[in-house]
Amino acid sequence: MRFWIAIAGLTSGILCALPAAAAATAEGTQSIAQRGAYLAAAGDCVSCHTADAGKPFAGGYRINTPFGDLLAPNITPDPDTGIGRWSAEDFYRALHQGVNRHGQDMYPAMPYTFYTRVTRADSDAIFAYLQTVPAVRNAVEVNHLNFPFNQRWTMAGWRELFFNEGTFAPDARKSASWNRGAYLVEGLGHCSACHSPRDVLGGIEQKHQYTGADIDGWFAPNLSSNLHVGLGSWTAQEIATYLKTGARPGTTTAFGPMAEVVHNSTSQLTDADLAAMGEYLKSLPPESPLRAARAVPQQSQVRGASLYMDHCSACHQAKGRGMTGIFPPLAGNGAVIARDPGNVLQAILKGIPMRNGYVAMPSFASQLDDQQVADLANYVRTSWGNTAVANATAADAAKLRAQLPR
Repeated sequence: MRFWIAIAGLTSGILCALPAAAAATAEGTQSIAQRGAYLAAAGDCVSCHTADAGKPFAGGYRINTPFGDLLAPNITPDPDTGIGRWSAEDFYRALHQGVNRHGQDMYPAMPYTFYTRVTRADSDAIFAYLQTVPAVRNAVEVNHLNFPFNQRWTMAGWRELFFNEGTFAPDARKSASWNRGAYLVEGLGHCSACHSPRDVLGGIEQKHQYTGADIDGWFAPNLSSNLHVGLGSWTAQEIATYLKTGARPGTTTAFGPMAEVVHNSTSQLTDADLAAMGEYLKSLPPESPLRAARAVPQQSQVRGASLYMDHCSACHQAKGRGMTGIFPPLAGNGAVIARDPGNVLQAILKGIPMRNGYVAMPSFASQLDDQQVADLANYVRTSWGNTAVANATAADAAKLRAQLPR
């Protein structure tokens, strides 16, 4: 299933709205909006936010999914139908957390799973640029998904499985150019979104990242250093030239969706940035599990994640952020990350009455056994940036359970 992807460049012949001088202007003399225009081109924003024959960034482009359709929203500064009432903070939250101005989980057709790596400064620059494009009054009804996928609460489970929030962190062992390439490829460029196969839930298959994928009848080829089917025989400079011109002389030329990516995005980038992207892509190993460099989750963590999705996410939301004034956040919550797990175990087993405006939390003692209670407690104590020790045990849960009224 090729799920949710706002595939870069399936619109036809859209001219990128990047001012011609922006990429060439010296860094020190660029305005924030000029720098934002360049970054918006790197992210290929115009392709997905412009309908066929529509006004740039005014939305309406149709994204087909196995669960129905989505229409890309209007991101011009129109106050009623666009992002004219958004703040820079709202915009950064959308990119970094995948949460819209109304606090709702966004569908991953907007590739926030990649844009989360974008720095706050770059997000602010893109927002400043978008405030300068012509405002277009164009109301777009985004959600045309089939039930139950048109209910945004269904995103909570998906986010727990596939979204890892976090700004790009440079690798001190690598060159500045490599790190710049990684930032562009893994962040704004979101190359893996199209060039990696996905599982039945729409998450990228980590063990096969960058090894190619079918996208709406097209095949996005292998970008790893596999000698036979990937970029193993390409030089970094040849990759950069291809991204600039859409051709590797004597070998291949871009067509279909990739031709639009080159036209609207990569051809607009500086030679230095394209060289950095080439350097980074050349470093991808065959059958690249790039993000699989993360530690494999412990089975108890996997069990805890499943329990959270089943019993907690509807109220405490994806990534434990809660709902202001209704359900408290679990991420960064002092009671959750305390040295001793007792408070969390007590809450799971006994529930919490309504207080300070927050909705009451029910007891889960009758639904979860002692090991499940411990796994759930450890999951919320160690997820979403929480740094507590996973020290809750089934014995702790059993001891507290024995104190419950019979």
